[in-house]
Amino acid sequence: MKIEVIRVSTEEQLEKAFSIRKEVFVEEQGVPMESEIDEYDNLLSPCEHLLIVVDDKPVGAGRIRFVDGFGKLERICVLQPYRKICIGKLIVQELEKMAKEKDCQKVKLHAQSHAKVFYEKLGYIINSDEFLEEGIPHYLMVKYFE
Repeated sequence: MKIEVIRVSTEEQLEKAFSIRKEVFVEEQGVPMESEIDEYDNLLSPCEHLLIVVDDKPVGAGRIRFVDGFGKLERICVLQPYRKICIGKLIVQELEKMAKEKDCQKVKLHAQSHAKVFYEKLGYIINSDEFLEEGIPHYLMVKYFE
């Protein structure tokens, strides 16, 4: 199995990331398309996007924005058949690496409640009560780098 981690730099790569997000968030979880794609979803935005390709098939995506001194990890998703082979962990680690490259000492994310344990295993701590985002229960989770 050949796994590629791609920092998105072309419209074609960005479209592949959108396709994964649409399948996971819109089709699988029922998030409205107009909520899924936002003003940060273009190559000129201050966001950086990530695409994971396994054996030439795009299977995972994520992005990072820099907000209030935090690297904010967003839109992390993996296609269903690829969920138990550490692709999600790879996305998070690469986004954290991108944060460190910008001298960010801390990252945060809105974790869907079912993924809370996944993020805890990666060193994130819950920093809020449960809240709804697009009708899905979430927690604000943070991680500080040493």
